[in-house]
Amino acid sequence: MGVPNKILYIVTKANWGGAQRYVFDLAQAAQAGGFDVAVAFGGSGALATKLKAAGIRTISVSALGRDIGSADFKAYFALSRIIRAERPDVLHLNSSKVGVLGAIAGRLAGIRTIIFTSHGWPFKENRGRAATAVAWLGSWVTALFAHKIIAVSDSELKLAQEMPLCAHKATRIYNGIDINMPFSTGESIRAAFPPGVHITGTVGELTHNKNHIALIEEAQQKPDMYVAIVGEGELREFLENKIKEYQLEARVKLFGFMPAQEVLKGFDTFVLPSLKEGLAYVVLEARAAGLPVVANRVGGVGEALDKPLSEFTLEAMVKKTLALY
Repeated sequence: MGVPNKILYIVTKANWGGAQRYVFDLAQAAQAGGFDVAVAFGGSGALATKLKAAGIRTISVSALGRDIGSADFKAYFALSRIIRAERPDVLHLNSSKVGVLGAIAGRLAGIRTIIFTSHGWPFKENRGRAATAVAWLGSWVTALFAHKIIAVSDSELKLAQEMPLCAHKATRIYNGIDINMPFSTGESIRAAFPPGVHITGTVGELTHNKNHIALIEEAQQKPDMYVAIVGEGELREFLENKIKEYQLEARVKLFGFMPAQEVLKGFDTFVLPSLKEGLAYVVLEARAAGLPVVANRVGGVGEALDKPLSEFTLEAMVKKTLALY
């Protein structure tokens, strides 16, 4: 087959979450390793900004969005045109929607290596029976059409291996961080609360799966609980209204998007109340920051908590992933 030279990464959204961080880290490492790299995504956001600052070529796909709808037909044809124009040696797909659309388009375009990374299988979300069945079918189609599947945790790998005709394609490669990363003092968090209080904090996109409402409702029941929620997303207005409804403005605060490295040291305890995770970067970062961690053991969270931090290095993630190309 020859040595791969050109890599096209695709991710659904250009905001900054786990999948986007993963794509950025791999794209940066691949380009530094001499590959011709491009990243396609929907919308705009921190990922797009960081990629451009790093000198990585970007492709915007306006029809891409997270929710399922009629625009998906436009998204499919847009992705098909991009894949055929780019003719990558490796097509690396991230997130559920571009997984199924991109895997089909890539196969029809004759791409020789299509890789899909599951950052959390969508059929494990809290959905109705019909929606769960559709999500599982879409995931299976993705797995069938992809040549290789990367699971970011053993729990995700097990789900991939249970799909008919797909077990042989799947491998587990943990997400990785720089475990010696520097952390800021977190003073921006501390300064927002009375001196000396115990701050419970979390970092994550404001979506249903991240379950921030659980922290707000817990604070309603505990008058001495102070909560810092760092992140931005579609549920911001809902969460703001709940904080006001419960009259918690002095004790529960939304800080918007801030890098985890800047805020973690402002917490006394890190909490991850997520309903669904693949393998959360922020749990690894909280451990690296030396914080006590309280988390729902969903997806790969238990692995991120229990295994040595040395198993989750950025160097290992990059090396193992590029070896699949």
